[in-house]
Amino acid sequence: MSRRAWIHALVAAALAVAALLFIRLHNAGGAPLAQDSVSAGRQLAEAWCKECHALEMSNSGTLGRAPDFVRIANRISTTELSLKVFLRSNHRSMPNLIIAPNQADDLAQFILSLKRN
Repeated sequence: MSRRAWIHALVAAALAVAALLFIRLHNAGGAPLAQDSVSAGRQLAEAWCKECHALEMSNSGTLGRAPDFVRIANRISTTELSLKVFLRSNHRSMPNLIIAPNQADDLAQFILSLKRN
């Protein structure tokens, strides 16, 4: 291999390593804080969910209304994983929303933030 080919190969390798380091540093530095995730989840819930679900405790108990998020958060079976799976699955009684993984994470964090001890 010629000297010029070696230089091109070394430059390409250095650029690839720099790009990988940049991506890794960007992802680590750009990870949302838990509170940011809760806020983002609340915004999503207000936009997508509040037509059917109360975002806070509902005393009305209206027949046919979806459960409020506080009740969902306080179910024994509610975990971060169960919420994420539920949000990413099709349901007969809910609109079929296309939710990105980070949006499911944010909605789950918001719902779990309503859990009462």
